[in-house]
Amino acid sequence: MNYFAHALPLLDRPYFAAGTGVPDWLTVADRRLRLRAKHVEPFLADTDPVVAAVAGGVSRHLDEDARFHKTRAFTELSWQLTVMVRDALSDRDGLRPSFLGHLLLEILLDAALIEENPRLLERYYQLLEEIEPALVEAAVNRMAPRPTERLAIMIAEFRRQRVLWDYLQDDKLLMRLNQIMQRVKLPLLPDDFADVLPTARPIVGKRKNDLLECIRS
Repeated sequence: MNYFAHALPLLDRPYFAAGTGVPDWLTVADRRLRLRAKHVEPFLADTDPVVAAVAGGVSRHLDEDARFHKTRAFTELSWQLTVMVRDALSDRDGLRPSFLGHLLLEILLDAALIEENPRLLERYYQLLEEIEPALVEAAVNRMAPRPTERLAIMIAEFRRQRVLWDYLQDDKLLMRLNQIMQRVKLPLLPDDFADVLPTARPIVGKRKNDLLECIRS
């Protein structure tokens, strides 16, 4: 799951909702720093309400991802998208269709939810404006096995760029995908990869309820 899918049920709880984004923000800001359940569980009832909320959000993210990746819908769609990617990039070396299939599934699920609920994405960004990134970073540094000085900057930049709106447009989504490819040191996707996206979008959109069933149960 990705940012919006995690946060969507929590838009009245700013720091808790922000906490659901922390594991993904860290993959960009400080890739070697990972929060595990054992790191956050001692802080779920912390006397500092911000720390407790951030810990709760991180814990929810980890639990939801664990269940999401075991669902039948995830397995089926991830494979279907992997095949689409493989066929589209068959003559390119160094690309990983399974990685891209997984990545596309999570991003296009967010895109489907945003298309259905654009006003709620506005609320999500309003919520991010209500939090203090330095407080989120400080909370994470109480839990993490080592401190980071990059998270607050990442949160501020993420909300400034309003990244999730780019998921709705194929050319902008391709740009975001290539930022990820560059970050993980894989070859950039060619411009014509954008031709895959109009076909992939409805495949994911039609099964968004199946994908989200694991977090509604």
